[in-house]
Amino acid sequence: MTRNKFGNRKTVVDGITFDSRAEAKYYEQLKWLKKAKQIKDFKLQPKFLLQEAFKKNGNTIRKIEYKADFEIHNLDGSVEIIDVKGVETEAFKIKKKLFEKRYPYSLKLVTLDQSLGWIELDQLKKLKRKAKSSK
Repeated sequence: MTRNKFGNRKTVVDGITFDSRAEAKYYEQLKWLKKAKQIKDFKLQPKFLLQEAFKKNGNTIRKIEYKADFEIHNLDGSVEIIDVKGVETEAFKIKKKLFEKRYPYSLKLVTLDQSLGWIELDQLKKLKRKAKSSK
């Protein structure tokens, strides 16, 4: 298994290669939720255009796309875009801002905490700050 710069290991489930074990576990959870009819459906690695390609001074500037980990279609018709990460990178922060401006969907960054299970990274940060300040 190869590791990337964040220490993640590529993991294969159902013949699909995921960038991390956490991402593979989230996929397995989504399969269970769909089977239990708690979500309508989900997609893997949906792409979203953040900026079109353009020409400037005779040079072509390539488009900017964001590839999320999952797109979840809920029973109520709402759509959530999910990225599974342990840390929020600077590149992700910029892409999230561009995504939020262009698309009506909710973009969530989730992580797997050993004691809390799946949690949004922002919520986990708040809980850790609160626990640290109460010591």
